[in-house]
Amino acid sequence: MKRALITGITGQDGAYLAKHLLNEGYDVYGAARRNSNYNTERLQILGIEKDIKIKEFELLEETNIRNVVESVNPDEVYNLGAQSFVGASFDTPLYTAEVTGLGTLRVLEAIRTISPKTKFYQASSSEMFGKVMETPQNEETPFYPRSPYGVAKVYSHFITMNYRESYDIFGCCGILFNHESPLRGNEFVTKKISKAIARIKKGKQDQLVLGNLEAKRDWGFAGDYVEAMHLMLQAKNPDDYVVSTGETHSVREFVEVTLNHAGINFEWSGEGVDTVAIDKDSGKEIVVCSKEFYRPAEVDLLLGDCSKATEKLGWKPKTKFESLAEMMINYELTLN
Repeated sequence: MKRALITGITGQDGAYLAKHLLNEGYDVYGAARRNSNYNTERLQILGIEKDIKIKEFELLEETNIRNVVESVNPDEVYNLGAQSFVGASFDTPLYTAEVTGLGTLRVLEAIRTISPKTKFYQASSSEMFGKVMETPQNEETPFYPRSPYGVAKVYSHFITMNYRESYDIFGCCGILFNHESPLRGNEFVTKKISKAIARIKKGKQDQLVLGNLEAKRDWGFAGDYVEAMHLMLQAKNPDDYVVSTGETHSVREFVEVTLNHAGINFEWSGEGVDTVAIDKDSGKEIVVCSKEFYRPAEVDLLLGDCSKATEKLGWKPKTKFESLAEMMINYELTLN
């Protein structure tokens, strides 16, 4: 039985990956930050909470990381733990650098000195491309990050490559484009949209306030993407891969699909920051824009080319954009 250690086990990706690895017959250990009450809600929703062995883990503390790696002795480590909210990284740039950037180095150092045969997966991000140099983006596209989060992820990406080349560590980077699910955190725009529109539909909320409606992303389903993570560590040689759908859609489109699926009759009015969606039945403005939610440096367009992952790993996305948006709004509509 293979043994896997997943940092960030209580997050969206950690939960879906844990379920996938359990189905593959793994013994799964979850690394979670020290606190009095672990937030295992996502693991509970997927019905796997009792199958995970939780280890206290702190990406800021080298001694703790070394102790966990030594005690678990994992065959595979999936480093998903991070300060992963792009917007918050502008408010907490030093913390983001320490956790999202140097945290990766601390894990790699523990593997190098304690368990060098352990395979390592680094959760890189499409936010590294930032102000994109070419479209679509692939493994060779230059990085131009537009947030402290993106910069920290670039560091993690390159330090993983460096340890692979310098110390023969089996280290892979998955450059994942935006991946969503009903388990997404409330601070992310797709969750914010689906949750608010469900509440508007139920009469529990009057209005949804968003930032740049024209920002475009390559959105996929997290449950599909964790399969690519696993496949990377099963390959003969370590490498880096873009994981994406190859389609790009705007925030406005996500709003439209969600409103339509919720059965809300609406129409758009205005342009730019003055854009609003009006409920045609009530005449109320149910979606409005605000400069407050615009980022200091915006990433306007992300579109991934996952042909390498398809060719070398046999991976391809299964869930279409519309199905993803409908999955998320359906989940919110079923809640009280």
